[in-house]
Amino acid sequence: MRIAIVGGGAAGFFGALAASSHDPAAQIDLLEATRQPLQKVRISGGGRCNVTHHCFEPRELSKGYPRGAKELLGPFTRFGPRETVEWFEAHGVRLKAENDGRMFPVTDQSSTVVDCLLRAASDAGVHLRLGANVKRVSVSETADPRFEVELTDGSKESYDRVVLATGGNPAGCRVAASLGHTIIPCVPSLFTFNVQDPRLAGLAGISFDNVALTLSDGGSRPLKETGPLLITHWGLSGPAVLKLSAWGARMLAERKYHASLTVNFIPDYTPALAQQELLAFKAANTRKRIVSARLFGIPTRYWTRLVHHAGIADDMLWANLSTKALASLVAELTTARFAVSGKGIFKEEFVTCGGVALGEVDFRTMQSRIVPELYFAGEILDIDGITGGFNFQSAWTTGWLAGQALSQPEY
Repeated sequence: MRIAIVGGGAAGFFGALAASSHDPAAQIDLLEATRQPLQKVRISGGGRCNVTHHCFEPRELSKGYPRGAKELLGPFTRFGPRETVEWFEAHGVRLKAENDGRMFPVTDQSSTVVDCLLRAASDAGVHLRLGANVKRVSVSETADPRFEVELTDGSKESYDRVVLATGGNPAGCRVAASLGHTIIPCVPSLFTFNVQDPRLAGLAGISFDNVALTLSDGGSRPLKETGPLLITHWGLSGPAVLKLSAWGARMLAERKYHASLTVNFIPDYTPALAQQELLAFKAANTRKRIVSARLFGIPTRYWTRLVHHAGIADDMLWANLSTKALASLVAELTTARFAVSGKGIFKEEFVTCGGVALGEVDFRTMQSRIVPELYFAGEILDIDGITGGFNFQSAWTTGWLAGQALSQPEY
């Protein structure tokens, strides 16, 4: 049997490895358009590679997917994070879980994962073909083998089965569309927010351990997320923003990345509770300057900025805090409003929302419901997860299931 797997990323490699493990006699060509396979694996997690998320309950894990949660439930029961950890450890790569659930190799180097996958593919006899840029895949109902794969250099080869695992590359979606599949338009997911606001100017690098964000476009139901926040040169970033961008990916694209963002910097406090805390602090610290006596663990530089924004002079004492200034402080701490005016450029902005319509794929096998013996894996599907290892896990899962299925005699 000749198998072509188009795309040398996480899903493509796992598909090839699963297929070879179930049918060692199969001839498997892993076709990668570039000269460097597994590029996203190399650069993910700041070069550490966030392999998966430490959540072994499929229903809970599926909550990390703005698109594809329902479809992935069954696949996760068959190959989820537990199986991923076991596979990598069986191949010499130990993983560790961090407090937020992200799992990395203990080496903290993505090269550990890349080298493992390359070595496993080589040992399995997978034929990795670099610079193999697929232009067209055609199918015949009578020919055997039934698939013809044409590369951009004009060469053509025949295969019995084909897996499309091209990630967010538009070329992969064009091939899928040419074979009759519906493509949900792709837009970016996991990105930072451009926010031009004097409250943030010059404060790049300041971070908050936990905030509550609310994103609104003035029409649809507001989106909410909690987690760490980071001020950048261009606006706001950090896990809370990235997660919110995933849930709001399509809405933000439709609004040309203009929306209203409300930040509660002290999410354990409502405005009423925050006011009570400030009044109690005022009563106990009447002779202290407001600008130098901060509350709630707010970083010093940001506390100074919000105090000034509330119209409070550097020499004002807590005893002289007016009702108006108090209200302003409460608002800036619990309901600070910022205008999102664009999408930031971020090193992890390589996840897309959109791709092959999920109803056209059998998630028991990852086989097309339109073209028999055509399979899909990874980000080419209309599946995307929040930050934290979710996107790689869906790649490992769908790649593995596709590889298992396409190496079977019949499906």
